[in-house]
Amino acid sequence: MVIATSPELVSNVYLKLKENIVKFRNVVGRPLTLTEKILSGHFNEINEQNFEGGKDYVFLKPDRVALQDVTGQMVMLQFMQAQLKQTSLPTTVHCDHLIRAEVQGDVDMKVSLDENSEVFKFLQSACAKYGCGFWKPGAGIIHQVVLENYAFPGGLMIGTDSHTPNAGGLGMIAIGVGGLDAAETMAGLPWELLYPKRVGIKLIGKLDGWTAPKDIILKVAEELTVSGGTNAIVEYFGPGTESISCTGKATITNMGAEIGATCSIFPYDERMETYLKYTDRKEIAELANQNKELLVADPEVESNPEKFFDKVIEINLSTLEPHIAGPHTPDLARSISNLADDVSSNDYVDPISVALIGSCTNSSYEDMSRAASLAEQAKSKGIKSKIPLLVTPGS
Repeated sequence: MVIATSPELVSNVYLKLKENIVKFRNVVGRPLTLTEKILSGHFNEINEQNFEGGKDYVFLKPDRVALQDVTGQMVMLQFMQAQLKQTSLPTTVHCDHLIRAEVQGDVDMKVSLDENSEVFKFLQSACAKYGCGFWKPGAGIIHQVVLENYAFPGGLMIGTDSHTPNAGGLGMIAIGVGGLDAAETMAGLPWELLYPKRVGIKLIGKLDGWTAPKDIILKVAEELTVSGGTNAIVEYFGPGTESISCTGKATITNMGAEIGATCSIFPYDERMETYLKYTDRKEIAELANQNKELLVADPEVESNPEKFFDKVIEINLSTLEPHIAGPHTPDLARSISNLADDVSSNDYVDPISVALIGSCTNSSYEDMSRAASLAEQAKSKGIKSKIPLLVTPGS
């Protein structure tokens, strides 16, 4: 089993997409969103059936599976019951969740290795036996590693973690699933999905100043609430998408989990091409360029989105302010200019006691370099941190 996302794998996916999209467009008789293109390109079969979001079920053939070390244990035990010699599709296991950030990297790593040595040895040996990729403790956070190595535009991946949609930042439909779904897919069975509703987020303008990609998803959460994306795929489109880096897009799609979305996705563009090339995937970037019409919505969708999405929200990035969310829930968001009034009127605790840069949502090289730049500026002015700061690079 070839574990890497090879150009051959991607080429075959695009051939299937091209064939299935034509068939699906004939079935529904209208232009297609990007979501519909990628899903139909991975249908196990295309039949004359209903495709009503939130009601009908479809069977799909994913391209990859990703497991983390907590949920992955039971998946491997279930897969072993199939008595197969290897997995039926590329699968990777990432040891990251069993490492607790308490003191600092080397200390916390030693504690985790001591406490979980049996788990890590089991997962490593199972990966060796069944042809899976194994990322040892300390190799990186699952979603960042997947983005840097395995995700590709137009692909379909399932993973045993709710933030699997991180790969949507590279134009991939990536969905968090339960362990049994993953085990059955690894054994070669089609994967069943409740056909999703379609939510379109039209981005106009351009990010500027202190506004960051995270502010976009916090604004979306403010609009949709924590359940507004339930049984839906959130598809971003519009000229504003081109002003967002690939890792910034991944931050947005990652946090789609906080609005209950099945997953979130961006159309293929030059920012994704650049990211693929700088992560040693030039051949995949070239394939994506050659097949770009498969990796974006049909033109009619962008010009008249209300006809093709169940709900459409427009956000002007040029006027979007930095946002702060919470406490307790990510959809309690407000612009930073309203923070002082909110703190006062709700009697929130004012002092900040600890800060974190990282997690699977904000741990890319872009997040780290931005934070490092601020730290350098502070250091040059003689400013010292007054509270604890935790930093967890994603890879």
